[in-house]
Amino acid sequence: IVNLLTGAELTRFLTDMVPVFTAFAPLGIVLVALLGVGVAEHSGLIAAGLRKLLSLTTARWLTPIVMLVAIISHTAADAGYVVVIPLAAVIFHAAGRHPLAGIAAAFAGVSGGFSANFIPSALDPLLQGITQAAGRVLDPGLLVNPLCNWFFMSTSSLLVIGLGWWLTDKIVEPWLTRTNPVTDDPADGAGLTPLAPGEQRGLWWAAVSLVLSLALLLAAFLPAGSPLRDPATGAMASFGAPLMHAIVPLIFVLFLIPGITYGVVAGSMRGHRDVIAGMSRAMESMGYYIVMAFFAAQFIAAFGHSNLGVLLAVEGADGLSALHLSPQFTIVGIILLSAFIDLFVGSASAKWLLIAPIFVPMLMRLGIAPELTQAAYRIGDSSANIVTPLMPYFPLVVVFCRR
Repeated sequence: IVNLLTGAELTRFLTDMVPVFTAFAPLGIVLVALLGVGVAEHSGLIAAGLRKLLSLTTARWLTPIVMLVAIISHTAADAGYVVVIPLAAVIFHAAGRHPLAGIAAAFAGVSGGFSANFIPSALDPLLQGITQAAGRVLDPGLLVNPLCNWFFMSTSSLLVIGLGWWLTDKIVEPWLTRTNPVTDDPADGAGLTPLAPGEQRGLWWAAVSLVLSLALLLAAFLPAGSPLRDPATGAMASFGAPLMHAIVPLIFVLFLIPGITYGVVAGSMRGHRDVIAGMSRAMESMGYYIVMAFFAAQFIAAFGHSNLGVLLAVEGADGLSALHLSPQFTIVGIILLSAFIDLFVGSASAKWLLIAPIFVPMLMRLGIAPELTQAAYRIGDSSANIVTPLMPYFPLVVVFCRR
């Protein structure tokens, strides 16, 4: 164990403070990804796309479509709370269904299914960076794929949608109809604002630009000699493949190009200043995260240098081993602990920053991969999101319900 309160260690801490912060992997990952998402959001592409998806469904399929759109909205940070939840109420009401049931379904998809998504989002590389940094306490050469949980999370989306569909249609909406019936005519509601012709054209050309971008990407890495493949093995998904290291830049580009295309065609963007404005607005919302990342970087660096992580990992693993718990019960414990912490710490990244340096190396010593530990954390975090009193958007949801 290294005593960090000695003069030499305090001097080292001060001299390394800036390099430790600038080298903090999750910081750059999140900011780069959100630059592209910010342009798509500022141009109106995300809001228009969500409105289009929600307007194409029938009353029978309303609940699963709302939950699907709510889950997909995670790619745009908090757009689901601001856009999907009120639109779900409007659409349910227009279809003759209870608007509060629409809010409940959308809230379940946005908040309760926070980590479930078919589309990789900025959260994936964010948590991956924290997991990798924590795991390197025991294995300095550890590499964690940013998409390590994608298959599990995309499959979880089907479970969230299925359960949410059944609960909403069989339990929540019948209960709301009995206890709080809707008395006004659906025709009296504001209804879902249809997309303007310019927005329709913008969506079409944005989709075309996205397909063309994906086609170019496929054409770039499908050839056997592609520079995006692992130069040693030729694999596309190995850690040595440049493609895997370009996931975050690809998220940036695949939001940026359709966002600009939509903005130009729909008329919401007049020039490069609008593109910069979209990126700037995205960065404005990240002030809290940057402050948090500064202190998290210092904590992780100091924690690792002190060797406390190694000690806790060894002692914790020995304690768990002495209990002779199966890996399944150990993972369940991580899920329950994550859900409990979520009641007091709302941010997904903040919680993982707190517990990853302890549990990732501890479970690595028990033979549990960091990727599995991260997946268990995401399950617990998402499950408690919808009931935590610290949910920052809960007052907004209450306002939507009152309306």
